[in-house]
Amino acid sequence: MAAPAYPAWVTRWVSGQWRNKKRPPTLRPPRTLALADKVANRREQSTEATCITEMSVMMACWKQNDFNDAPCAEEIRTFYDCVAKAEKERKNQNEDTLSSRGNLPSSKVNKLLKRFPQITRYV
Repeated sequence: MAAPAYPAWVTRWVSGQWRNKKRPPTLRPPRTLALADKVANRREQSTEATCITEMSVMMACWKQNDFNDAPCAEEIRTFYDCVAKAEKERKNQNEDTLSSRGNLPSSKVNKLLKRFPQITRYV
């Protein structure tokens, strides 16, 4: 199947041959395009909650037993074990790694930008 034949002015216009080579860009940035030395501090979005099912089982047991701890000892122990395990995993996670969304937190970005400042003078 052959490509459609367009008039010559369409091909020149699409390829950019109609532009004057010495003409400046239509949009000029108001400042030089350079990274800032710091970024705004933003709160990290909380990760998904852990141990929700264990907590709901424990609360259901409390409600059935008029908030008495003795009959719900197994559910309470299970919940606390889950919390301890989640806390251990959170502490073991390396702080230098990316978040679950693949972004560095703003505090880490600011540390890196301070270590490698933007060069403002020409050599």
